[in-house]
Formats: sequence, structure tokens, C-alpha cells
Amino acid sequence: MRRRARIIYNPTSGRETLKRAIPDILNVYEKCGYETSAFCTTPTPLSAQNEADRCTKDGFDLIIAAGGDGTINEVINGIAPHESRPKLAIIPAGTTNDFARALNIPRNDFVRAAELINTHQFVKMDIGKVITASQERYFMNIGAAGSLTEVTYDVPANMKSVFGSLAYFVKGAELLPQIGKVPVSISYDDGIYEGTASMLFVALTNSVGGFEKIAPDKKLGDGKFTLIIVKTTNIAEILRLLTLVINDGRHVNHPKIIYTKTSTVKAEALVDKPLMINIDGEYGGDAPAEFVMYQQHLELVADLSGMSLSVNSRDTVTIEKESEFLEGVSQLEEE
Repeated sequence: MRRRARIIYNPTSGRETLKRAIPDILNVYEKCGYETSAFCTTPTPLSAQNEADRCTKDGFDLIIAAGGDGTINEVINGIAPHESRPKLAIIPAGTTNDFARALNIPRNDFVRAAELINTHQFVKMDIGKVITASQERYFMNIGAAGSLTEVTYDVPANMKSVFGSLAYFVKGAELLPQIGKVPVSISYDDGIYEGTASMLFVALTNSVGGFEKIAPDKKLGDGKFTLIIVKTTNIAEILRLLTLVINDGRHVNHPKIIYTKTSTVKAEALVDKPLMINIDGEYGGDAPAEFVMYQQHLELVADLSGMSLSVNSRDTVTIEKESEFLEGVSQLEEE
């Protein structure tokens, strides 16, 4: 029986150029041996998530999430709760495409991104879950809180479409004078931080908001979050920290930063003021919040060249390549 694949795509992504590429993308997966169909998301809330949930229950072998980080997050939330999960491929068509950056997936050519399936390279990736009083939500790239992390709520969709990542920088510049310290309690594997903070990042990859050195020593699949707490609200110091991020990630040793690896994080505000949690660029409830690690929970198509992987992830990659090879041999023998 042929393997089945389902493309879940957002027709408005990529300035609406993605939907014109769907026939060519379908053709790529068909040629790779998948019986492939496509689902166009609708404005209905959680459209992509519900379709991914349905396909997972129906036993699809591969789901392709085509769109921005929001579409990918929904697809992951449809897949992750299940015990038996399909493999996942990404066709990036959003503004920053942080998750695609981490996996070395081409970001400017939808068909080239699809053609990674022909390399038979899969890697097991960690994902996280944020638990708040109002909801539980999985995330694949970043959980965050603080003044500057609220930028994504305020950038209009049409501005993101026209200006891309520049829209976030423009809005961030507007918000710099408004940054305020929030008294917080943040517990993690090695201790507890109680004090003021302007930003909190709980990262699963090295790329956040287009910055690829936020977590320069991150090894994918290692079962650890990169926890970053920014203790300063001084504009000059924050701009200096951004410069260090751009210059090879030298922010990690700055005295105004707590930078550590941890498998769990709990965060709460110590004042009667909402501390909003940002999950992959979208609102994810208010603190108190718990961040839970799911190590190597999803298998994803990736370009492994230059990727920094944990030992276990490298072992998984080798097994997957051998499995694909043996499967191909078996099919040839049957024919």
C-alpha cells in the first residue's frame, strides 16, 4: 500500500504565492512515492490544527505544513497529543520562518523546500508544551514573555506581508521606550530567579525572530530548553545586547543575562499584573505558566548539513536513512 501524505497549507501565506505552487509541490511528493492530497485552511479557528488531528487519527504517514510559523504551530498541536504520529515536513511561507531556519529548509523556494523529502533525511525534534490556567499549547520554537515579546501582537498582518521581518524591528523600536520591569519568579533545573525582568525566552532552536544566534550553542534534540532571562530595561543596554546577539551570540555571558539549559521552567509574576505568554508568536495565556519538555517527540524532514544535533538525534537520523534504504530494496525485490 502506498504511503499517504497530506499538505495542509495557508492560502494567504507568501503573499498568496504559495497556493499557486501547490500543484508543483504535490508532484514532488507523488514522485517520492506518497499518495498526496491537499487541504486549504479556512478562517475557522484552528482549521490547520483540526485537519492535522484528523489526518493523524486516520493514519497518514506524512503531513506537510505549508505556511508561516502560526500554521506550523497549529499542525504540530494537531499531531503532538497522539501516541502514534506521522512524520512532518515544512514548506516555509511566512515572515520569519524561524523553525525552517533551524532545520536548514529553503525559505525562498517552495518547491526546493518540498524536494528535501528526496534526501530521506529525518531528525527527531524536541517540542515544548506551555500550561497556563486557561489553556495548554505545544510549541516548536519559542515560549516568551515581557514587553518586547508583545511586538507580535501589535504588528498588523498587512505590514508583515509587505515588510517581512522589518515590520517587527520597526514595531520593536516604537516599544523600546515603554519597556518596564516585571517582578517575576522563574524556577528551572539549577535554581530560582526572583527579581525584575524585561524579557523571558524559553527556546527550542537557535533562531528567534530571525536572529540565528539567540541560542548559539543549542543542540537540537538534546531535551533541554535554552532559558534566557533579560534583567535590564535600560534601552542602551538592550540595544547593546542585540548587537552582541548579532555578533556571534556573545550575549550569553553578559551580566544582565541569565543564560542556562533546563528541562523545566515555571514562571509567574510577583505583582497583580498580567504577564502574557507568547507561544511561537501568538498569545498563549497568562502566567503562572509551566513549560514542559517533550524530547525528540516529532520526526521532521531536514537538511542535516551544518546542523548541531544531540547524539541521540544523530543516531535517529542514521536509523531513518537505513530504514528508507531497506524499504526501497524491499520494494524493488517485490517488483
